[in-house]
Amino acid sequence: MNHKSKNRQKIMIQSIAFILLAFSQTLSIARIFSVTPKNYFTSLKYLEPGDTLLLQPGNYLKGLPIHRINGEANQLITITGPTNGPQPVFIARQGHNTISINNTSYIVIRNLELDGQGFPVDGVKCEGNAEWAHHVTLENLVIKNHGNNQQSVGISTKCPAWNWVIRGNTILGAGTGIYLGNSDGSAPFVAGLIEFNRVADTIGYNLQIKHQNPRPDIAGMPTESSTTIIRHNLFSKTNNGATGPLARPNVLVGHWPLSGHGTTDRYEIYGNFFYQNPTEALFQGEGNIALYNNLFINDDGNAIRIRPHNDIPRAIAIFYNTVIASGTGISITIGPESEGFTQKVTANAVFAKQPIVAKWQKSNITDARLIAANYLVRPFVKYTEINLYPKKGQLKLQKLDSSIFNAFTDGDKDFNGRKREGLYCGAYSGDGRNPGWIPKLSDKIPF
Repeated sequence: MNHKSKNRQKIMIQSIAFILLAFSQTLSIARIFSVTPKNYFTSLKYLEPGDTLLLQPGNYLKGLPIHRINGEANQLITITGPTNGPQPVFIARQGHNTISINNTSYIVIRNLELDGQGFPVDGVKCEGNAEWAHHVTLENLVIKNHGNNQQSVGISTKCPAWNWVIRGNTILGAGTGIYLGNSDGSAPFVAGLIEFNRVADTIGYNLQIKHQNPRPDIAGMPTESSTTIIRHNLFSKTNNGATGPLARPNVLVGHWPLSGHGTTDRYEIYGNFFYQNPTEALFQGEGNIALYNNLFINDDGNAIRIRPHNDIPRAIAIFYNTVIASGTGISITIGPESEGFTQKVTANAVFAKQPIVAKWQKSNITDARLIAANYLVRPFVKYTEINLYPKKGQLKLQKLDSSIFNAFTDGDKDFNGRKREGLYCGAYSGDGRNPGWIPKLSDKIPF
């Protein structure tokens, strides 16, 4: 064999070796471990980027500690029950949060049921002793029997957390449904996506995102302006809510950092159905908020309340909401420090004892609560038959500057996710027959 032939052979062998190595790496990405309640716990320590831990149906009694288990951006680690049929059930234990997360990233946890057994524990807890947890997806979890007290939480983060997705979960009767951040502002929740969840009958908040102190310097935490999106969820407090000093809104969002990274972050809260709260408002917030395309019904009090809590309302845009409330529909309370920011209330349909209390309001349609029946198809029926779509010829506007909505993620769509055509107040763009999802106390169907 001559010298050139030997070189060609060497190059060919190297190429084949490279292909085999790449193929073996690809195979490792697709590893699936099928486990049962008897052997799942041991398998956790073997998980590597790209792996899937498939939990078979049954009762799991040792919890799910996700500690220092890290995937990669293009090789997530997935822990899941079957897509169809019976789900794995994790039974709570005294003194232990059922799914415990600590220094974890690029992981997906889905298709599980968490039974709190009435113990004072959390369903999913990003532990306070963790340094961080990022790119965590919680999807299609059923969380029940976590209502021992108001501090028993369905899903909780107590360390710096960013790029979380909380999607399609059902949380029923918890002390608090979802609690993100820490009471002292020390555990920022950044750039999150909370969508298609059903949270009902909690003692305290359905959802609270805490205010934030200046953010710690942690590698990988977003430093540019970011948005936390809360969309297409059901937040209901028909039953079980605390009264007196412990009463809480369905949803409360706190302010962003007052200095450093994150000062211009904002919440976009849209396409949600807020239903009933006998003792508090349906929504309360401060900081930078865009609140649009939502449905609000509260037969016993207020709907939307923007007011100082741990800081002040800053950049506020409230538009395209349909609101029915026995008290105040929309109120914005500001102080001298808020004067440098814009708070706008426009293109809402509000039917309440006191429809709107705000310094800047324009192009809204307002009326008394009971008069909503003149404008909407079926506003005052049992919840399974509610239809807040405008009656034919109602809620139309002659003129509206919609350019202020273009900066927002879905500011050009309505509650049904349809492109807005024509000028209508409220969550829907159209009148007559509702072409989309009819609000009810069950999961909202994704568009």
